[in-house]
Amino acid sequence: MTVSFVCRTESALSREQLFDLARSIDAHVDSQADGGERAVAGVTSGLIGTGQEVTWRARHFGLPIRMTSRITSLEFPARFVDEQVRGPFKAFRHVHEFEATDHGCLMTDRVEFTAPFGPLGRIVERLVLRRYLERLIAERGLYLAGLVPPPAG
Repeated sequence: MTVSFVCRTESALSREQLFDLARSIDAHVDSQADGGERAVAGVTSGLIGTGQEVTWRARHFGLPIRMTSRITSLEFPARFVDEQVRGPFKAFRHVHEFEATDHGCLMTDRVEFTAPFGPLGRIVERLVLRRYLERLIAERGLYLAGLVPPPAG
């Protein structure tokens, strides 16, 4: 069973600015300093594009995690999708959408994931992973929108 959630973040930044920040490897690293997340292979700095991959190394729940994602779709400045190609999830898909508003941009993050380990994974999805990932995505959105300072890291 797949778990999904949606996070919306309003920003005074333009749609184009927020779109590029959301696909910036450097901005992602800055926004995830608390988890010590680093890009270690593939595109490791700058903007990632269609068909390109990045491998992340981080520490979550005290465990070292390694995950490779690929940009499977990119329509500047409206939408892009990244999907796990190797990593801890059975499946992980993140759709980033950007809509111009009168005051800047509305960024919508749609995340779908499936944990490994069958029935045990489904319990972990519901009890821990969903809330944890929702918080990470929401905090990242606020950081990219310029609404909070970077984590202490």
